[in-house]
Amino acid sequence: MKSGSWLKVSTYSGYTYQMVTKKISESFAFREAMTQAEDHLAREVLERVTARWSLSVLRVLAEANGPLRFSRVLERVESISQKALTHALRTLERDGLLTRTLYPQVPPRVEYELTTLGRDLLTPLASLWGWISGRLPEFAAAQAPRRDL
Repeated sequence: MKSGSWLKVSTYSGYTYQMVTKKISESFAFREAMTQAEDHLAREVLERVTARWSLSVLRVLAEANGPLRFSRVLERVESISQKALTHALRTLERDGLLTRTLYPQVPPRVEYELTTLGRDLLTPLASLWGWISGRLPEFAAAQAPRRDL
């Protein structure tokens, strides 16, 4: 048995902090004021924003700091297909995170640009991405096959 006080079998007291639990529950207190429909919409948007290609598309448009044509976004998002990019762009446009501007010329020209809402989203997303990046060894260790079972 390791040193320290044990609460239950395999529950070490070092992992049980009332302040942490309270702080986490307070972080989600905003949900209490949401209707069921608002909560559902928030979950849908979160799911779409964190979808496979959405973050990369948002990052590319943010780095461009202005409008980009479809082909330029396609070039800059590594390994994405035209179909996947079209789906990601339509989804992000539907959620109000980017605008699609069609110029009626031959051939038609379409440009995409982040909206204010899309730019505002990048700050918390960058924080989350940075938090994950800083803990990659911990995630890799957690996902590694366990040999002690």
